[in-house]
Amino acid sequence: MKKIAIASDHGGFILKETLKAYLSKKRYAVKDFGTYSKERCDYPEYAYRASLAVSRGQVKQAILICKSGIGNSIVANKVPGVRGALCFNVTAARLSRQHNDSNVLVLGAAFVKPALAKKIVDVWLATQFEGGRHRRRLNQIREIEKTLRGRR
Repeated sequence: MKKIAIASDHGGFILKETLKAYLSKKRYAVKDFGTYSKERCDYPEYAYRASLAVSRGQVKQAILICKSGIGNSIVANKVPGVRGALCFNVTAARLSRQHNDSNVLVLGAAFVKPALAKKIVDVWLATQFEGGRHRRRLNQIREIEKTLRGRR
């Protein structure tokens, strides 16, 4: 059974719950990093926890959801080894995997309704990294991460 992390803030809670059930039906073991209600909360805590699970290798992929997707995308991409992609359509989701080997999918619940979110998730999970010229670019990103870690 494949494992995947999921997290949201209050603005993404309903979509998170919908996708969590959808993924479970598809036989994914879903690790929910919160939030656990529609009560107002701060997104960085939840986005960080799920992204850290990816960074540490506890899961290979994660899905983050907030109202716009922007805040969660910023948080995810602060975590070493995470390549978070904010996707509003299927094409962006496919390219984020093919060209960037994204390991965190970020969705904005205000812009992506459940039916579209399921299509985006399906394509994102099914698409493989192409490698080739894109691998060179990913290696450059890894070198940037190493440089930044050395400054701390």
